[in-house]
Amino acid sequence: MSEASSSHEGVDGVAPFELHYFPPDPDLADMVSSFYFARLNMPKFDEYERADRPQFRFVTNADGEYVFADGHRTTVSRAIIIGPTSGRVRAISNCPAQLFGFGMLPAGWAALMGDDAEKLTDRAINAVDLFGPWIEEVATALENAPDVEARLVIGNNFAREVLTRGEAAPLWFIRTVDQWLTASPSPQVSDLVDATGMSIRSVERMTKHYYGLSPRMLARKYRAVRAASALARGEGLDSAQLGDAFYDQSHLIREIKRFAGATPGQLGKPTTYTEATTKGRKQLAGKVSPMVSET
Repeated sequence: MSEASSSHEGVDGVAPFELHYFPPDPDLADMVSSFYFARLNMPKFDEYERADRPQFRFVTNADGEYVFADGHRTTVSRAIIIGPTSGRVRAISNCPAQLFGFGMLPAGWAALMGDDAEKLTDRAINAVDLFGPWIEEVATALENAPDVEARLVIGNNFAREVLTRGEAAPLWFIRTVDQWLTASPSPQVSDLVDATGMSIRSVERMTKHYYGLSPRMLARKYRAVRAASALARGEGLDSAQLGDAFYDQSHLIREIKRFAGATPGQLGKPTTYTEATTKGRKQLAGKVSPMVSET
C-alpha cells in the first residue's frame, strides 16, 4: 500500500481521498458483502489493494489500470468486474475519479458468473462485454444521482437484477467454509474436509469455484488480511486472536506483504487509503458478516 494517497494534496482544496462503506439491503446479505463510495481527488492515485473478494465497480473518468499479483494488467473501464484475488493488487488512477461498487460474497459471485466463476481469479473484465451496452445506462444513472443515498438505491436494485444470471449457490457449503475460516487463527484443510463430509478433491473443486482459491490458499489469504487489518487499526495480533497464527516474524512479514502489499511496520503508520479501508469495514461490524468487517 504505497504512500501515493497520503503524499498528494487534494485538488481544489478538497480532501484527497474519501471512502464510505454501507451494508446491503437484507435480502442481498448472502450475496453482497458491502457497497462503497470512494472519491479520488488527486492528480494520481497509486495504491496496493489487499487480496479481496470479487468486486463490481463503476468508475467515473476511467483512466488507469489494475496490476495483479502475477503481473497481469487490465485497463480500468467505466464498469468493471474484478475477480477474487490471490495477492495484492496495484490500483492506479491517472486522474481524479469517483467510484461506486460492491463486493460479492461467494453466492453472489456464482450467481453473477455461473460456470465462469473460477476463471476470473486475478483477472478483470469490462462489464459491457458480459452484459452489453445497457450497463452504460446504469453507470450514467449513478453518475447523475444527487447523493450517496440515491446511489445506494440504484446499486441495490442493480445487484438484485444481475445476481441472478448464474447458479443458486449451496449456502450450507459457503457457511461451513466461512465458519472454518473464522473459527481458528490458522485453519487446517483437514478440519474443513471433516466438517463438510466430502472428499478433499470435492472440497478443493468447490472452494476454487465459489471462492476462487484452493482451501490452503484461502486460509492463508484470510489469515494475512485479518492480521493486516488489525495492525492497520492499531490493534495487536493477540487482541485479534492471531498471536500464534504465524511461525515467526519473518513468516508474518512475508504473508502480510504478499496479501496486503505492505509490511507490518508500514501498516503501523497506514496511508489514508489503508486507514479508511480497514476502519470503514470495521464500522460495519454487526451489520455484515465478520468475514467482511474483520478484513
